[in-house]
Amino acid sequence: MKRISLVLAIAAGIAMFSSKSFATRDTIPVLRDSTMEGLGLISHFSTNLDSLLNLWYVQVGQDSANMLSVIEPEDLAYDSSLLPDSVYIKRLADINSIFDLPYNSIVRNYINVYTNRQRDRVQVMLGLAEFYMPIFEEILDLHQVPIELRILPVVESALNPRAVSRVGATGIWQFMYGTGRMYNLTINSYIDERRDPIASSHAAARFLKDLYAIYGDWTLVIAAYNCGPGNVNKAIRRAGGKRNYWDIYYYLPRETRGYVPAFIAATYAFHYHREHNIRPVPMTLPPTIDTVMVSGMLHLEQVSHVLGIPLKTLRDLNPQYKVDIIPANQKQLSLKLPFEAVGPFIDRQEEIFAYKDSVYFNPNNVVSPSRYTASYQHNVPSGSQRITYRVKDGDVLGTIAERHGVSVSQLRGWNNIRGSLIRVGQNLTIYVPAQRASQVSTPEGADPNFIYHRVQRGDTLWDIARQYPGVSTADLKKINNLSTDRLVPGQTIKIKPKG
Repeated sequence: MKRISLVLAIAAGIAMFSSKSFATRDTIPVLRDSTMEGLGLISHFSTNLDSLLNLWYVQVGQDSANMLSVIEPEDLAYDSSLLPDSVYIKRLADINSIFDLPYNSIVRNYINVYTNRQRDRVQVMLGLAEFYMPIFEEILDLHQVPIELRILPVVESALNPRAVSRVGATGIWQFMYGTGRMYNLTINSYIDERRDPIASSHAAARFLKDLYAIYGDWTLVIAAYNCGPGNVNKAIRRAGGKRNYWDIYYYLPRETRGYVPAFIAATYAFHYHREHNIRPVPMTLPPTIDTVMVSGMLHLEQVSHVLGIPLKTLRDLNPQYKVDIIPANQKQLSLKLPFEAVGPFIDRQEEIFAYKDSVYFNPNNVVSPSRYTASYQHNVPSGSQRITYRVKDGDVLGTIAERHGVSVSQLRGWNNIRGSLIRVGQNLTIYVPAQRASQVSTPEGADPNFIYHRVQRGDTLWDIARQYPGVSTADLKKINNLSTDRLVPGQTIKIKPKG
């Protein structure tokens, strides 16, 4: 069985309507979270969807002002929340799908995002889907993976092949660097095949098949695609071995809890967009494309100038070439063109390669390395502090991440770790929130098997224990020889982490 690295995607969350808001509807009283945190997460999901597509409007020739102008006033006034729950239940049941598509208050909130709060963005995605969905469907079918999973890139990247998440997940399927390399995607200064819709779709299909070999359940596969099999396995153990997604729901990482509901909601929106008066926005991508193989260094501007193809179109069809250069000097590489341009390219190939070649490939015209690697710079959260953590016996990335209030993907990115393997004595760079950094101290001559926590004003033993998984207040009192629960600001508490 292959070792699967964690895949992180767009942060998503949960929000539930209060029971009062459902008082006049036939509802299913299931999982609810009306906390301010939960209510804020659905807003974050909506905002993130908005920002992903704003990045993409420029690339497909649709600025936000033009895109909004195609929406009629009556569309903006449409309120999907007026529909009774029974309508959503029946519509989901009528979708012919291998997946279980249940309806509950969580799913409803995401349906509201796609069909009401972000309906204009969905119109753009529907337009993009006319180009991308046939690609996804053909490749998923080739790998014998359910074609219903073509909706995953909608949730992952809003169908933006240039999307880069805050932790470095890249492309239309949002692969992390390590996972992309594991599935043979080329990633270097010139090429990032995570941004290639075809190459990344093949990799995603293989990854999904590997996950299904582990779980035998496609809903758990979707969850594991988001947070990694390690987190899903932990959730299953904490749920007493239950393997139903909704049974392990509260044991999953917070951002993953909304991932499956978002997938269900996106599936609903793409099936029933007409019923919500949501219409695709026409895109400028060519309706038919073909591929030619290139040998030698070639700049997209050479193709654009000789054949009269807009450079923007070439970039949209070939987003894997990060600096507009096809570095095919060692092996043939693909170039996607509008179908009608393939014949002229073949006929005028020598002219294209010769066009201003001394300008485009003059060794004296060196492009700044930052242009190549800007998308790979470490994403350091604002207000954080850099600390060095020495790996101890029994440590795993998951517990280290939880202990320091960061994600596993951030740990991997900051330390160039591909999988999950770390070794005792290894030093890890961690950018922790400033408040947490001020709480963790290592006195001179301290035992490396312990963590030392500096007590802040208002801290209690219970507060401190909660920050370190598996540690109880009784453990703290025993290790520190405390006879009472009273703590003094500045006091140092010794903690024995549990892996």
